[in-house]
Amino acid sequence: MNLISRDEPWGVVGERHMVATGHPLAAQAAAQMLREGGSAIDAAIAADAVLGVVEPMATGIGGDVLAMVVPPGVDPVSYNGTGRAPAHFSMDGLNSLPGHRIPERHGLSVTVPGVVRGWYDLHSRFGRMPWPRLFQAAIRTARQGFPVAPVAAREWALFEPVLRLDPVSAALYRADALPGAGDTFANPELAAVLEAIANEGPDAFYLGASAAAAERAVQHRGGALTAQDFARHSGHFAAPASACFRGLTVLECPPNTHGVAVLHALAALDALSLDPADPATTVSMVEHMERAMQHAKETVADPSGNTVCTVVVDDSGLAVTLMSSIFKRFGSGIVAPGCGFVLQNRGFGFSQPGHINGPGPGKRPYHTVVPAAVLKEGAFYAGLGVVGGAMQPQGHVQLITRLAAWNQPLQAAIDAPRWRLESARALALEAGTSPQVANALRAAGYHEPQELGELGGRSDFGGAQVVLRDARGRLIGGSDRRKDGMALAV
Repeated sequence: MNLISRDEPWGVVGERHMVATGHPLAAQAAAQMLREGGSAIDAAIAADAVLGVVEPMATGIGGDVLAMVVPPGVDPVSYNGTGRAPAHFSMDGLNSLPGHRIPERHGLSVTVPGVVRGWYDLHSRFGRMPWPRLFQAAIRTARQGFPVAPVAAREWALFEPVLRLDPVSAALYRADALPGAGDTFANPELAAVLEAIANEGPDAFYLGASAAAAERAVQHRGGALTAQDFARHSGHFAAPASACFRGLTVLECPPNTHGVAVLHALAALDALSLDPADPATTVSMVEHMERAMQHAKETVADPSGNTVCTVVVDDSGLAVTLMSSIFKRFGSGIVAPGCGFVLQNRGFGFSQPGHINGPGPGKRPYHTVVPAAVLKEGAFYAGLGVVGGAMQPQGHVQLITRLAAWNQPLQAAIDAPRWRLESARALALEAGTSPQVANALRAAGYHEPQELGELGGRSDFGGAQVVLRDARGRLIGGSDRRKDGMALAV
């Protein structure tokens, strides 16, 4: 087993299979699937299921999933597993809310979870292992417990007020005795639901007790979600959106995501010299990113959120970037009683009524999750994701520029200081940014945000997971030190 060294600038090197994901237990679950002959999709699903157990503030079966799949020898395909607003969503319910916007943590913010159906759709098309086998690691981890990782423990504590919004959530996630780094946390209720999904398929979730429990909990908090909304949910495969950059083809998920912002920014930057030694290069990158995000805001929606990412390449050449999310940390804060998971708050991503992204019955909101891939001469070159809401497209542009235009080693490119646009002209700079670059950005009119962001620290600058294939045909994996994850060659 080859693990990543945080001091190794290139990343971890492998020949057959490679995994990059947000937690060691998820990496181990993926690796086991690959050893048993499973596909990259099998491995990514196994990892994602574990991530929903060990990072409940970021993802889980109450959230959504998107994926970018690059099969060998055929066209890439994206998968959209985002859920819709309830069919009985009432516009009249917005009239009494501030600004006629859905609040961040409210019953109306809950949209239908798409993760479980997404897993099934992806497995049906690309899986090799028996469906029940994919969930054994997640079930075992939830039932027996796991040591809480350092970044997860920090976020758990920061968002303790969200847990207290709902007594079921407070009890499930131990608001009165928050688990610290290294403390054991178990979730037997979630283990039981995952076991039912493993044994009975997605209908155990979408037609069963979980849907009924979610309906009761959400409607108690003023929402409109029903069990019938669960039953009607479906995801879909689609051709990726793409743009060229430095001779590579960058693939992003089409709307309802903001992946188009990445493509707009890279297409504009491709015409520039992008000298890495010139601070004006970073100014140009920020300016083009700002324009691209504004375009996305006007044509798609208004970004923010939290996510997890897994990238896997198997020995057949099948590659997948799979990302799942409950949006804000601990989502809506509303837990389906007895089921061990919190429901997402993607409805907070809707704009005001009348906007192209305005809320409505059965509508999908603007989505921040953008798994990506990069092709070189038509074949897989890299799979990547950068978690962190509005940081996702910004992270893509910075990372792809470092790899494709500046030829930096993978792990060094991931670890390099980042910038993050918080709003128009408000630009946060990560510690380690050179004074010359910082001075150039401030001279161009960008200022420090007035607040540090809801996390107030490094996680605001995202968390990348990347696997690429080098010129020698080897697989190189990199995992972001801003998160708890790892890269693993199998």
